[in-house]
Amino acid sequence: MDAVATDILAGLRAGEVTPCLGPGVLADVVSTATGALMPIDKVSLILALNDGQPMASRLMQEFSRAAMNVELRRGRLFLDRFLTNTYAETPWTRAALHEQIARWQPPYVIDLNWDTQLQESYRHAPHTLVVGVARLVGHDYRFRLYSYDGSAYQRLEQVDAELSPPILFKPLGAPRPEPSFVASDADFMDYLAELMDGFAMPPFLKRYRQGKRYLLLGLRLTHDIERIILSQLVQGAANPAGWALLPDPHPLERLCCEQLGLEIVEATVNDLLNACASRESRR
Repeated sequence: MDAVATDILAGLRAGEVTPCLGPGVLADVVSTATGALMPIDKVSLILALNDGQPMASRLMQEFSRAAMNVELRRGRLFLDRFLTNTYAETPWTRAALHEQIARWQPPYVIDLNWDTQLQESYRHAPHTLVVGVARLVGHDYRFRLYSYDGSAYQRLEQVDAELSPPILFKPLGAPRPEPSFVASDADFMDYLAELMDGFAMPPFLKRYRQGKRYLLLGLRLTHDIERIILSQLVQGAANPAGWALLPDPHPLERLCCEQLGLEIVEATVNDLLNACASRESRR
């Protein structure tokens, strides 16, 4: 970590490196009422979705599969309410990484989680929010655009608009300002197809991302879905494309990072935060 921490931190502070956040950045988040960890892995999410009870073994393998089963049995509204209640209406502590992002204020952040902590990190700063949408009726695009003026979000209908950074991109959706989630198998089938066809990113963001470097934080790449999404999001990246913090990387993760031009740093999010604290103390 120490060998590359200086370059990473300099790039983040200068706004030249785009953080790409996975579930691992929320590993230290707990309920302010009960102290329970935020459900971020497939098992804890499925148990929370099913009133604490395990589902059939084939459904326990992936949250998207369990979500599809619940959607078919109890309706889409139930699934959306569950995710909204879990990530927007339950009081949680702040993630240490999000506290750091609030200080860095990068001009572009990709967040593959359903929580609202990234938005809260920018609550005092005007910004553009891009939220992924699955199975959207009415047009081909699979996103919604919002402009935040420092106090409230306003929906934007002009998908070709040239919007300014900071840009917060939540490809898999968010509960605010309007609940929208890419969560079930059917959602992913639709969203991934449109992402690969170019309809899940606004044109201005496709232009803005050219030549960017990325820093993967808390994002594992052992499943096809994550690898497909990432490969599409970082198209047009710089060469080399950045770094992936991956303790004990899996061979599939090594192959994916090699193909995308990402350097693997065998370190954790906490290692990066400790490096930040160490460097701040010497300034």
